[in-house]
Formats: sequence, structure tokens, C-alpha cells
Amino acid sequence: MATPSQWVAGARPRTLPAAVAPVVLGTAAAVRVGAAHVGLAVLALLVALALQVAVNYANDYSDGVRGTDEVRAGPVRLVGQRLAEPRVVKRAAFAAFGVAGVAGLALVVLSSAWVMLPLGALAVLAAWRYTGGTNPYGYRGLGEVYVFVFFGLMATLGTEYTQAGAVSWFGLAGAVGVGAVASAILVGNNLRDIPTDTEHGKRTLAVRLGDERTRSLYVELLGASVLALAVMAAWQPWALLGLVAAPLAARGVRVVRSGTTGPALVPVIASTSLYEVAYAVLVLAGVAVGTALG
Repeated sequence: MATPSQWVAGARPRTLPAAVAPVVLGTAAAVRVGAAHVGLAVLALLVALALQVAVNYANDYSDGVRGTDEVRAGPVRLVGQRLAEPRVVKRAAFAAFGVAGVAGLALVVLSSAWVMLPLGALAVLAAWRYTGGTNPYGYRGLGEVYVFVFFGLMATLGTEYTQAGAVSWFGLAGAVGVGAVASAILVGNNLRDIPTDTEHGKRTLAVRLGDERTRSLYVELLGASVLALAVMAAWQPWALLGLVAAPLAARGVRVVRSGTTGPALVPVIASTSLYEVAYAVLVLAGVAVGTALG
């Protein structure tokens, strides 16, 4: 039976910044128009975190029962390492989906953002179908698209919409920025797993592109996040404060471009995750300063 620390590790804490950052940046977009709401931001954060944990447990379950996770570098695999029964991990995933659903419903009711109901249901379905079901799209190289859409565009713009009642070009640029970094986290993860994914027939984007082009994609995604800062600066120059986080991105780029493979790529995921959170927090700080200065 898995220990509490193994359950925590199975939730893959290093991926949680991908849930935090879009909420922070969406709130920054709301601050820019004077419509920020702390309570709604907290609810949005709870939705995003619960959904991320649910995705991680669902992936653990689905990959585990397929045998994809039996030999892996990286975090604990509850099912693949036979630390927990598959049905128990599946229940944990559905419990997290339930928390996301309840918090999401509360967010919709309190903000009157009713359009988010079907979008939230779609996010849950997409989260399960990532590696679950008979034809998971994560096995067809579409995982990065899912991350960009749901942990970039939807999470950021949804956060802004529930607070401000509208979305903005600033918010869209921010959504692209954090979505690109979140996708880079997955690219780094899948770069590490190319050998085992190839062996088990998991055709991730990294497997399809191959080692060299996957490394280039990682660098290009982080470059896109910097370009997004320049676009945000057109509406709020202080958003360029996000550039202070660049050394964290550079750390990951150096490792990826060095040709490092296997477990040695794990720090890339950590540094990219930290970069995403720092990026969003610094943009929020920049927007707050710019707003205060008028």
C-alpha cells in the first residue's frame, strides 16, 4: 500500500505550477482593468490545482494499466510500480475531478460566468481522455495541444473572465505565454521518456519529432513566452518585469541543448515549472506597479 508521501509524489507536485501560473496571470489581466477579485481568484486556483492533480492521477492509472509506466525515470508511478491498486488510483483521480467540479460550479455561480460551465465540463473530459479511454490523444502526440489550450488559454482567460466579465488582448498574450511554458514542461518530460515511450508504442510529440527537434521545440516554446511579454508590454510596459525570471528559463535551455538524457533531465522540469510561476507572479507585480503609478 502506498504511503502518504508516495501519494503526494504520485500527484506530481512539480507540475502544479502549470495550474498556478495561468490563474495568477489571468488575475493580472483583471487587475489591469481594475476588476480583480481575490475570492474568485482563490476559487479559480482551487479549480486549476484540483484539475491538475486529477490529470496526474488519471495518467498514472491509465498508463499503469497499459504497462507504459513499468520502467520509467522520474516521479513515483503508483500503479506502474505496484504501490497502489489501479482502482484506488482511479478513485483518487475522480475525487480530484469532483473537487474541481464543485469549486468550478461555485466560481460560475458567484461570477455569473455561465459560459464556463460547458467549457469546464469539456476540460474534465479532455483531462480524462489524455491517456484514458480507447484512443487517448496523449498517445497520438496531442498532449502539448491539450496543455496549451486548457492550462494556457482556458485557465488564463477563464480567470480573467470570471473576475472582469470580459477577456482582453493583454490576457490573451499572457495566456499564450504561460501556455507555451506549460507545454515546454510537458515537452521536457516527454523528451526524457522518448526511449520508454517508443518501446511501449506511446507516440508522444517527442517520439514523433525525435530527440533533436524536440529539444528545439522546448527552446522555441520558452522563446514564445518572452515574445508574449513584449506583446503584453504594448498595454502595460511594466509587464516586462517578467523578464527577471529569464535566468530560470536559461537554466533549462542549457541542460536541454547540452544533449542530456534520462533522469538528468528531471531538473529541467523543475526549473521550467519555477520559471512559469515566477513569470506569472512578476507580470502580476508589474501590472500592480503600473496601475498604482497610473
